[in-house]
Amino acid sequence: MGNFLQQLINGVTLGSIYGLIAIGYTMVFGIIGMVNFAHGDVFMLSAFIALIFYLALTQMFGVLSLPLAFILVLLGAMVFTGLWNWAIERVAYRPLRGSFRLAPLISAIGMSIFLSNFVQVVQGPRNKPTPPLFTDLIKVEVGGYDVTLSYKQIMIVSVTALLLAGFWFLVQKTSLGRAQRACEQDRKMAALLGVDVNRTISMTFVIGAMLAAVAGTLYMVYYGVVNFADGAAPGLKAFTAAVFGGIGSLQGAVIGGLIIGLVEVFFSAYFSSDYKDVAPYAILIVTLIFMPSGLLGRPEVEKV
Repeated sequence: MGNFLQQLINGVTLGSIYGLIAIGYTMVFGIIGMVNFAHGDVFMLSAFIALIFYLALTQMFGVLSLPLAFILVLLGAMVFTGLWNWAIERVAYRPLRGSFRLAPLISAIGMSIFLSNFVQVVQGPRNKPTPPLFTDLIKVEVGGYDVTLSYKQIMIVSVTALLLAGFWFLVQKTSLGRAQRACEQDRKMAALLGVDVNRTISMTFVIGAMLAAVAGTLYMVYYGVVNFADGAAPGLKAFTAAVFGGIGSLQGAVIGGLIIGLVEVFFSAYFSSDYKDVAPYAILIVTLIFMPSGLLGRPEVEKV
């Protein structure tokens, strides 16, 4: 039972990161109907941006307060990653928006390859270790079993919960959120009613990148190492989470991320860590066969 509780905590922590990445997939798909396969590499890029910011703050500017350094790193990663994704949308996606459906998909795959190789050339192919952050542990007794809880895990879950609450408020209560929901339902009608569709789509890419930047920063803190190939596996697992939860559904993306994180951690603990990546993709296959619209997704109705 103690091992189960420990793996439950680990799974929720990992699932929180996947959920933040998955929101970026589901937001873009919900508005323009395109799977942004470069989103995983945007997440990887944000982890490197966070690492550079952290090293600059602590070694060049002498910021010694870890909470202050973390907040500054998080804000810097969000801003710069958002600008990167804004440029990607303008260069790689907007010119192809009215083209045949495969063109943006091919462009997204090409952008993914470009980002991965760009980081490999600039930062090198080796793992980049990060200085230890929030290394303290808390031992909690639950039902007679000792469970270890780290400050990193508390921080990851707390930051994720706060951001998701803020993001829900943004989508449901602000003018930008109303514009996003209008574009999701019918872009042409939204444009006729005065919604700036191009600006709304650009802001959607920026917000998705900012959430990915938070995930990238938390990933860097949690694992203590980043690599140019880190966008592939987490990106695909987050995409699996978005599909499983119902692509186009924000709540589904979060639930899917948590489930995928739990499945991966429990599979590693009770079966074999060598095949831990098999379980999420097996879930994706079963979901596409029996529930093509996912847990909370709506069946797509073709307009005639």
